[in-house]
Amino acid sequence: MSNAAQNTASASSAASAQRGAVLFTRINKAAKWLDALGFAWVTPILKIAAGDNPREQLGEIKRVLIIPLIGIALFLAAWGFLAPRVHTSLGAIPGPLAVWQQAGALLADHSAERQKEAEFYRRQDERNAKLVADGKADQVKQRAYTGKPTYVDQIFTSLVTVGLGFLIATVIAVPLGIASGLSKTFAGAINPLVQIFKPVSPLAWLPIVTMVVSALYLDPSAAVPKSLVISAVTVTLCSLWPTLINTALGVASIDKDLVNVGKVLQLSTTTTIRKLVLPSSLPLIFTGLRLSLGVGWMVLIAAEMLAQNPGLGKFVWDEFQNGSSDSLARIMVAVLTIGIIGFMLDRIMYALQSAFTFSANR
Repeated sequence: MSNAAQNTASASSAASAQRGAVLFTRINKAAKWLDALGFAWVTPILKIAAGDNPREQLGEIKRVLIIPLIGIALFLAAWGFLAPRVHTSLGAIPGPLAVWQQAGALLADHSAERQKEAEFYRRQDERNAKLVADGKADQVKQRAYTGKPTYVDQIFTSLVTVGLGFLIATVIAVPLGIASGLSKTFAGAINPLVQIFKPVSPLAWLPIVTMVVSALYLDPSAAVPKSLVISAVTVTLCSLWPTLINTALGVASIDKDLVNVGKVLQLSTTTTIRKLVLPSSLPLIFTGLRLSLGVGWMVLIAAEMLAQNPGLGKFVWDEFQNGSSDSLARIMVAVLTIGIIGFMLDRIMYALQSAFTFSANR
Protein backbone atom coordinates (compact mmCIF):
# COMPACT_ATOMS: atom_id res chain seq x y z
CA MET A 1 0.00 0.00 0.00
CA SER A 2 1.36 3.40 -0.94
CA ASN A 3 2.06 6.10 1.64
CA ALA A 4 -0.83 8.18 0.27
CA ALA A 5 -3.26 5.29 0.71
CA GLN A 6 -1.99 4.65 4.25
CA ASN A 7 -2.38 8.31 5.14
CA THR A 8 -5.91 8.32 3.73
CA ALA A 9 -6.84 5.18 5.71
CA SER A 10 -5.34 6.63 8.90
CA ALA A 11 -7.22 9.90 8.44
CA SER A 12 -10.46 8.02 7.79
CA SER A 13 -9.91 5.86 10.90
CA ALA A 14 -9.16 8.93 13.01
CA ALA A 15 -12.27 10.71 11.72
CA SER A 16 -14.39 7.62 12.45
CA ALA A 17 -12.98 7.38 15.97
CA GLN A 18 -13.66 11.07 16.53
CA ARG A 19 -17.26 10.68 15.34
CA GLY A 20 -17.66 7.69 17.65
CA ALA A 21 -16.30 9.66 20.60
CA VAL A 22 -18.69 12.53 19.87
CA LEU A 23 -21.60 10.10 19.59
CA PHE A 24 -20.78 8.43 22.91
CA THR A 25 -20.43 11.84 24.56
CA ARG A 26 -23.94 12.72 23.38
CA ILE A 27 -25.32 9.38 24.56
CA ASN A 28 -23.75 9.85 28.00
CA LYS A 29 -25.27 13.32 28.25
CA ALA A 30 -28.68 11.98 27.23
CA ALA A 31 -28.34 9.08 29.71
CA LYS A 32 -28.78 11.44 32.66
CA TRP A 33 -32.13 12.70 31.35
CA LEU A 34 -33.28 9.25 30.30
CA ASP A 35 -32.56 7.95 33.80
CA ALA A 36 -34.35 10.92 35.40
CA LEU A 37 -37.45 10.30 33.29
CA GLY A 38 -37.48 6.54 33.95
CA PHE A 39 -36.07 5.46 30.57
CA ALA A 40 -32.65 4.25 31.70
CA TRP A 41 -33.07 1.11 29.56
CA VAL A 42 -32.81 3.20 26.37
CA THR A 43 -29.17 4.14 27.08
CA PRO A 44 -27.63 0.65 26.63
CA ILE A 45 -29.65 0.17 23.44
CA LEU A 46 -28.22 3.41 22.06
CA LYS A 47 -24.71 2.34 23.08
CA ILE A 48 -25.10 -1.02 21.31
CA ALA A 49 -26.29 0.81 18.18
CA ALA A 50 -23.24 3.07 18.47
CA GLY A 51 -20.88 0.07 18.53
CA ASP A 52 -20.21 -0.47 22.23
CA ASN A 53 -19.55 -3.90 23.76
CA PRO A 54 -22.89 -5.78 23.34
CA ARG A 55 -22.28 -8.19 26.22
CA GLU A 56 -21.74 -5.40 28.74
CA GLN A 57 -24.74 -3.41 27.51
CA LEU A 58 -27.00 -6.49 27.42
CA GLY A 59 -26.17 -7.00 31.08
CA GLU A 60 -27.26 -3.41 31.73
CA ILE A 61 -30.50 -3.98 29.78
CA LYS A 62 -31.14 -7.04 31.91
CA ARG A 63 -30.65 -5.01 35.10
CA VAL A 64 -32.75 -1.96 34.21
CA LEU A 65 -35.43 -3.49 31.95
CA ILE A 66 -35.74 -7.27 31.93
CA ILE A 67 -35.61 -7.84 35.71
CA PRO A 68 -38.21 -5.11 36.44
CA LEU A 69 -40.45 -6.57 33.71
CA ILE A 70 -40.10 -10.02 35.27
CA GLY A 71 -41.12 -8.53 38.62
CA ILE A 72 -44.20 -6.94 37.06
CA ALA A 73 -45.07 -10.18 35.28
CA LEU A 74 -44.82 -12.17 38.52
CA PHE A 75 -47.05 -9.63 40.25
CA LEU A 76 -49.66 -9.86 37.49
CA ALA A 77 -49.53 -13.65 37.57
CA ALA A 78 -50.02 -13.73 41.35
CA TRP A 79 -52.82 -11.18 41.06
CA GLY A 80 -54.57 -13.17 38.34
CA PHE A 81 -54.22 -16.41 40.30
CA LEU A 82 -55.30 -15.15 43.74
CA ALA A 83 -57.96 -12.55 42.81
CA PRO A 84 -60.75 -15.00 41.79
CA ARG A 85 -60.35 -16.78 45.13
CA VAL A 86 -61.28 -13.69 47.16
CA HIS A 87 -65.02 -13.03 47.20
CA THR A 88 -66.67 -9.83 48.43
CA SER A 89 -70.22 -8.51 48.58
CA LEU A 90 -69.71 -7.29 45.00
CA GLY A 91 -68.30 -10.57 43.74
CA ALA A 92 -64.79 -11.87 43.24
CA ILE A 93 -61.83 -9.49 43.14
CA PRO A 94 -61.26 -8.62 39.47
CA GLY A 95 -58.09 -9.84 37.83
CA PRO A 96 -55.76 -7.93 35.49
CA LEU A 97 -57.88 -8.66 32.41
CA ALA A 98 -61.08 -7.32 33.97
CA VAL A 99 -59.29 -4.19 35.17
CA TRP A 100 -57.81 -3.65 31.71
CA GLN A 101 -61.26 -3.99 30.15
CA GLN A 102 -62.71 -1.42 32.54
CA ALA A 103 -59.85 0.96 31.76
CA GLY A 104 -60.80 0.69 28.10
CA ALA A 105 -64.47 1.22 28.96
CA LEU A 106 -63.65 4.38 30.92
CA LEU A 107 -61.67 5.77 27.99
CA ALA A 108 -64.55 4.89 25.65
CA ASP A 109 -66.96 6.73 27.98
CA HIS A 110 -64.70 9.78 27.82
CA SER A 111 -64.65 9.72 24.01
CA ALA A 112 -68.44 9.35 23.88
CA GLU A 113 -68.91 12.26 26.29
CA ARG A 114 -66.60 14.47 24.21
CA GLN A 115 -68.64 13.60 21.11
CA LYS A 116 -71.82 14.57 22.93
CA GLU A 117 -70.19 17.87 23.90
CA ALA A 118 -69.13 18.56 20.32
CA GLU A 119 -72.64 17.77 19.09
CA PHE A 120 -74.17 20.07 21.73
CA TYR A 121 -72.05 23.03 20.64
CA ARG A 122 -72.64 22.25 16.95
CA ARG A 123 -76.41 22.30 17.45
CA GLN A 124 -76.16 25.48 19.52
CA ASP A 125 -74.10 27.22 16.84
CA GLU A 126 -76.59 26.14 14.16
CA ARG A 127 -79.53 27.38 16.23
CA ASN A 128 -77.85 30.74 16.92
CA ALA A 129 -76.88 31.15 13.28
CA LYS A 130 -80.50 30.54 12.25
CA LEU A 131 -81.72 33.10 14.79
CA VAL A 132 -79.29 35.69 13.44
CA ALA A 133 -80.35 34.93 9.87
CA ASP A 134 -84.02 35.39 10.88
CA GLY A 135 -83.26 38.75 12.45
CA LYS A 136 -83.60 37.47 16.02
CA ALA A 137 -80.07 38.15 17.22
CA ASP A 138 -81.41 39.25 20.60
CA GLN A 139 -82.51 35.66 21.26
CA VAL A 140 -79.03 34.21 20.72
CA LYS A 141 -77.78 32.38 23.82
CA GLN A 142 -74.50 30.70 24.67
CA ARG A 143 -74.82 27.89 27.16
CA ALA A 144 -72.00 25.76 28.56
CA TYR A 145 -72.17 22.00 28.22
CA THR A 146 -73.18 20.47 31.56
CA GLY A 147 -72.49 16.80 30.96
CA LYS A 148 -71.09 14.60 33.71
CA PRO A 149 -67.31 14.65 34.23
CA THR A 150 -65.57 11.59 32.83
CA TYR A 151 -62.75 9.59 34.37
CA VAL A 152 -60.20 11.57 32.33
CA ASP A 153 -61.82 14.82 33.51
CA GLN A 154 -61.45 13.64 37.12
CA ILE A 155 -57.75 12.93 36.54
CA PHE A 156 -57.25 16.41 35.09
CA THR A 157 -59.11 17.99 38.03
CA SER A 158 -56.93 16.17 40.55
CA LEU A 159 -53.75 17.20 38.73
CA VAL A 160 -54.80 20.85 38.66
CA THR A 161 -55.70 20.73 42.36
CA VAL A 162 -52.47 19.09 43.50
CA GLY A 163 -50.50 21.48 41.30
CA LEU A 164 -52.16 24.51 42.88
CA GLY A 165 -51.71 23.18 46.42
CA PHE A 166 -48.08 22.25 45.75
CA LEU A 167 -47.35 25.69 44.28
CA ILE A 168 -48.82 27.46 47.32
CA ALA A 169 -46.88 25.14 49.65
CA THR A 170 -43.64 25.85 47.80
CA VAL A 171 -44.14 29.62 47.91
CA ILE A 172 -44.67 29.41 51.69
CA ALA A 173 -42.17 26.70 52.63
CA VAL A 174 -39.05 27.75 50.71
CA PRO A 175 -38.78 31.30 52.16
CA LEU A 176 -39.57 30.01 55.66
CA GLY A 177 -36.98 27.26 55.25
CA ILE A 178 -34.32 29.73 54.08
CA ALA A 179 -35.05 32.04 57.02
CA SER A 180 -34.97 29.09 59.40
CA GLY A 181 -31.65 27.87 58.02
CA LEU A 182 -30.02 31.29 58.21
CA SER A 183 -31.31 32.29 61.63
CA LYS A 184 -31.15 30.05 64.70
CA THR A 185 -33.53 32.42 66.45
CA PHE A 186 -36.15 32.07 63.72
CA ALA A 187 -35.57 28.31 63.61
CA GLY A 188 -36.14 28.08 67.36
CA ALA A 189 -39.37 30.05 67.05
CA ILE A 190 -40.82 28.05 64.18
CA ASN A 191 -39.65 24.56 65.13
CA PRO A 192 -42.37 23.90 67.77
CA LEU A 193 -45.07 24.82 65.24
CA VAL A 194 -43.54 22.51 62.63
CA GLN A 195 -43.41 19.62 65.09
CA ILE A 196 -47.02 20.19 66.17
CA PHE A 197 -48.65 20.61 62.76
CA LYS A 198 -46.52 18.22 60.69
CA PRO A 199 -48.23 15.02 61.92
CA VAL A 200 -51.79 16.36 61.56
CA SER A 201 -53.89 14.24 59.19
CA PRO A 202 -55.65 15.83 56.20
CA LEU A 203 -58.89 14.41 57.58
CA ALA A 204 -58.46 16.70 60.60
CA TRP A 205 -57.59 19.75 58.51
CA LEU A 206 -60.44 19.32 56.05
CA PRO A 207 -63.40 20.45 58.25
CA ILE A 208 -61.48 23.54 59.39
CA VAL A 209 -60.41 24.41 55.86
CA THR A 210 -63.95 23.90 54.56
CA MET A 211 -65.43 26.29 57.12
CA VAL A 212 -62.73 28.93 56.66
CA VAL A 213 -62.90 28.88 52.86
CA SER A 214 -66.71 28.98 52.96
CA ALA A 215 -66.54 32.02 55.25
CA LEU A 216 -63.93 33.92 53.24
CA TYR A 217 -64.48 32.84 49.64
CA LEU A 218 -67.97 34.28 49.25
CA ASP A 219 -68.00 34.88 45.50
CA PRO A 220 -66.43 31.81 43.85
CA SER A 221 -65.73 31.97 40.13
CA ALA A 222 -66.32 29.24 37.60
CA ALA A 223 -62.59 28.99 36.89
CA VAL A 224 -61.70 28.58 40.58
CA PRO A 225 -64.61 26.79 42.30
CA LYS A 226 -64.81 26.55 46.06
CA SER A 227 -64.19 22.78 46.00
CA LEU A 228 -60.86 23.37 44.21
CA VAL A 229 -59.76 25.91 46.81
CA ILE A 230 -60.71 23.63 49.71
CA SER A 231 -58.79 20.65 48.31
CA ALA A 232 -55.79 22.78 47.32
CA VAL A 233 -55.50 24.44 50.74
CA THR A 234 -55.72 21.03 52.44
CA VAL A 235 -52.91 19.79 50.19
CA THR A 236 -50.89 22.89 51.06
CA LEU A 237 -51.26 22.43 54.82
CA CYS A 238 -50.13 18.80 54.67
CA SER A 239 -47.38 19.02 52.03
CA LEU A 240 -45.37 22.11 52.93
CA TRP A 241 -43.47 20.50 55.84
CA PRO A 242 -41.00 18.31 53.90
CA THR A 243 -39.97 21.28 51.76
CA LEU A 244 -39.64 23.57 54.78
CA ILE A 245 -37.56 21.07 56.76
CA ASN A 246 -35.28 20.09 53.89
CA THR A 247 -34.78 23.70 52.82
CA ALA A 248 -33.80 24.69 56.36
CA LEU A 249 -31.43 21.71 56.55
CA GLY A 250 -29.87 22.53 53.18
CA VAL A 251 -29.35 26.19 54.05
CA ALA A 252 -27.97 25.42 57.51
CA SER A 253 -25.46 22.91 56.12
CA ILE A 254 -23.83 25.10 53.46
CA ASP A 255 -20.12 25.79 53.72
CA LYS A 256 -19.56 28.48 56.33
CA ASP A 257 -16.68 29.85 54.27
CA LEU A 258 -19.22 30.87 51.62
CA VAL A 259 -21.19 32.80 54.21
CA ASN A 260 -18.00 34.46 55.45
CA VAL A 261 -17.07 35.44 51.90
CA GLY A 262 -20.46 37.12 51.55
CA LYS A 263 -19.85 39.04 54.75
CA VAL A 264 -16.37 40.11 53.62
CA LEU A 265 -17.73 41.31 50.29
CA GLN A 266 -20.58 43.03 52.16
CA LEU A 267 -23.19 41.41 49.97
CA SER A 268 -26.80 42.24 50.68
CA THR A 269 -29.02 39.55 52.19
CA THR A 270 -30.88 39.13 48.90
CA THR A 271 -27.65 38.74 46.92
CA THR A 272 -26.23 36.32 49.48
CA ILE A 273 -29.32 34.14 49.25
CA ARG A 274 -29.45 34.27 45.46
CA LYS A 275 -25.72 33.81 44.76
CA LEU A 276 -24.52 31.67 47.67
CA VAL A 277 -27.32 30.07 49.66
CA LEU A 278 -29.69 28.80 46.98
CA PRO A 279 -27.09 27.19 44.66
CA SER A 280 -25.58 25.27 47.58
CA SER A 281 -28.88 24.13 49.07
CA LEU A 282 -30.79 23.30 45.86
CA PRO A 283 -30.25 19.51 46.04
CA LEU A 284 -31.91 19.29 49.48
CA ILE A 285 -34.60 21.79 48.48
CA PHE A 286 -35.55 19.60 45.53
CA THR A 287 -35.53 16.54 47.76
CA GLY A 288 -38.07 18.32 49.94
CA LEU A 289 -40.11 19.33 46.90
CA ARG A 290 -40.24 15.73 45.69
CA LEU A 291 -41.39 14.55 49.11
CA SER A 292 -43.96 17.34 49.34
CA LEU A 293 -45.42 16.52 45.95
CA GLY A 294 -45.75 12.86 46.89
CA VAL A 295 -47.41 13.74 50.20
CA GLY A 296 -49.70 16.24 48.45
CA TRP A 297 -50.84 13.66 45.92
CA MET A 298 -51.73 11.16 48.66
CA VAL A 299 -53.46 13.82 50.76
CA LEU A 300 -55.51 15.03 47.80
CA ILE A 301 -57.14 11.65 47.18
CA ALA A 302 -58.20 11.37 50.84
CA ALA A 303 -59.50 14.96 50.86
CA GLU A 304 -61.52 14.43 47.69
CA MET A 305 -63.08 11.27 49.09
CA LEU A 306 -64.06 12.86 52.38
CA ALA A 307 -65.27 16.22 51.02
CA GLN A 308 -66.77 14.74 47.84
CA ASN A 309 -64.87 17.30 45.80
CA PRO A 310 -64.35 16.53 42.09
CA GLY A 311 -61.34 14.36 41.32
CA LEU A 312 -60.04 10.82 41.49
CA GLY A 313 -60.90 10.51 45.19
CA LYS A 314 -64.55 11.29 44.48
CA PHE A 315 -64.52 8.80 41.59
CA VAL A 316 -63.30 6.06 43.94
CA TRP A 317 -65.93 6.91 46.55
CA ASP A 318 -68.74 7.09 43.98
CA GLU A 319 -67.81 3.69 42.60
CA PHE A 320 -67.67 2.26 46.12
CA GLN A 321 -71.17 3.61 46.79
CA ASN A 322 -72.42 2.50 43.37
CA GLY A 323 -72.00 -1.17 44.18
CA SER A 324 -72.25 -2.43 40.59
CA SER A 325 -70.49 -5.51 39.31
CA ASP A 326 -67.90 -3.30 37.60
CA SER A 327 -67.21 -1.05 40.60
CA LEU A 328 -64.33 -3.08 42.03
CA ALA A 329 -62.54 -3.18 38.69
CA ARG A 330 -63.04 0.56 38.22
CA ILE A 331 -61.71 1.27 41.71
CA MET A 332 -58.63 -0.79 40.91
CA VAL A 333 -58.19 1.18 37.68
CA ALA A 334 -58.23 4.33 39.80
CA VAL A 335 -55.72 2.85 42.27
CA LEU A 336 -53.31 1.97 39.46
CA THR A 337 -53.84 5.39 37.88
CA ILE A 338 -53.05 7.12 41.17
CA GLY A 339 -49.86 5.09 41.51
CA ILE A 340 -48.71 5.68 37.94
CA ILE A 341 -49.39 9.43 38.14
CA GLY A 342 -47.54 9.59 41.46
CA PHE A 343 -44.55 7.88 39.84
CA MET A 344 -44.65 10.25 36.87
CA LEU A 345 -44.84 13.33 39.12
CA ASP A 346 -41.80 12.10 41.04
CA ARG A 347 -39.89 11.51 37.79
CA ILE A 348 -40.74 15.02 36.58
CA MET A 349 -39.47 16.52 39.83
CA TYR A 350 -36.33 14.40 39.61
CA ALA A 351 -35.72 15.63 36.07
CA LEU A 352 -36.12 19.23 37.25
CA GLN A 353 -33.73 18.52 40.10
CA SER A 354 -31.19 17.16 37.62
CA ALA A 355 -31.60 20.24 35.43
CA PHE A 356 -31.28 22.86 38.16
CA THR A 357 -28.54 21.14 40.15
CA PHE A 358 -26.47 20.06 37.16
CA SER A 359 -23.51 22.33 37.90
CA ALA A 360 -23.47 21.17 41.51
CA ASN A 361 -23.43 17.52 40.44
CA ARG A 362 -20.66 17.76 37.89
